[in-house]
Amino acid sequence: MTLVEKVKQAGVVGAGGGGFPAHVKLAGKADTVIANGAECEPLLHKDAAVMQHMAAEVVAGVQLVMQAVGAKDGVVGIKAKKKEAVAAIEAACKGTPVRVQLLGDYYPAGDEYELVHAVTGRLIPPQGIPLQIGAVVNNVETLANIAAAAKGAPVTQKTITLAGAVKNPVTLTVPVGTMFRDAIEAAGGLATNDPVLCVGGLMMGQTTDDLDTPIVKTTTGAVILPRDHFVIERKLKPAPVQARIGKSACDQCRYCTEFCPRYLLGYAVEPHQVMRSLAFTATDKKYWNQMASNCCACGLCTLYACPESLFPKEACDASKAEMRAANIKWTGPAPTRPHPLHDGRRVPIKMLMQKLAIEKYDSPAPLRDIEVKPRRLVLPLKQSAGAPNKPLVKKGDKVKAGQPLGTLGEKDLGAILHAPVAATVAGVTQDRIILTR
Repeated sequence: MTLVEKVKQAGVVGAGGGGFPAHVKLAGKADTVIANGAECEPLLHKDAAVMQHMAAEVVAGVQLVMQAVGAKDGVVGIKAKKKEAVAAIEAACKGTPVRVQLLGDYYPAGDEYELVHAVTGRLIPPQGIPLQIGAVVNNVETLANIAAAAKGAPVTQKTITLAGAVKNPVTLTVPVGTMFRDAIEAAGGLATNDPVLCVGGLMMGQTTDDLDTPIVKTTTGAVILPRDHFVIERKLKPAPVQARIGKSACDQCRYCTEFCPRYLLGYAVEPHQVMRSLAFTATDKKYWNQMASNCCACGLCTLYACPESLFPKEACDASKAEMRAANIKWTGPAPTRPHPLHDGRRVPIKMLMQKLAIEKYDSPAPLRDIEVKPRRLVLPLKQSAGAPNKPLVKKGDKVKAGQPLGTLGEKDLGAILHAPVAATVAGVTQDRIILTR
């Protein structure tokens, strides 16, 4: 069995949040493999923990991918401030063709376009992928999972950080399907009576007050804040309210554009023009929407750059959704070089945390050997880009740890789901499998 087949059978996906099935990238050809350990979401530390404690597995995964795609260069991109992780990875790289590239402590250093440019000096085509310019990028946890898949082990666990208003900020590894409620309780509990979760981080994550949200293969962690924190209040505003505020208040100052990481890389992304489109109906709507096409949804425009606390990122999200629905394709130019102030306008993480008013929650959140044994696990059938799993089990079935719970069509893009523990199938719905122990 080839590595591509082993990784496909193991259900490995992008563990940094993207969720792209890893076996697809292994089928391409590239000259450079990049391990993404930049991890720039404030307060989240799971990638640093993976690199510190699983350095050998990460580097082994890089080498396996290099062999699969025919690459000569292997690079681990990691922030210089993560000293323990840097030391561990550098030690694991000795005697291998893999090297470390140190990155600055800015946001969003982990954006794929930023990282590829930092490592190779190349610019990915608009709306393109790294493979188009000879690079393959994987999250460091994904690479550790690829190394495990090569030995026949499927993805059944997930490493996450719990940060913010919790009694013990911590990074821990839990069975896939564990609910946040169980993970938080095992780690020591909440430090607020009215918690709201930013699953995946404050900048790019999803906001919910449902503590029974399941942890899936793409979950990087959660920042928990009180409901009355101003960031949460902003995130919970309904989309029509956000749009009305922008329509009435945006004065076209351009700060959202001038701080946009993609604009500074040379891409035609101009959030201020997308905000301008809020004032129009049909006139020029398609033209202005195009300026959102290459937005990476990093959130800097909304949560850092805008002096009026408007919602440019959300306007770009809406524009991209409208374009997909209308099948509008990007027709603008490709970048030729970064903006002259690309380096000078990078946003330091410390300044971003000050803006977000989360400095008091800044904590290392070290990896702890905490065993989380939830009685009930909820496994969504779709945990990656592509198609959902078709269940292989039914209510009442007994399953073993590592057993496939679903399958995919031969030509479907997706990732196979496995039982994280020995359990009984308590239910199978249209979109999830529920296990009990």
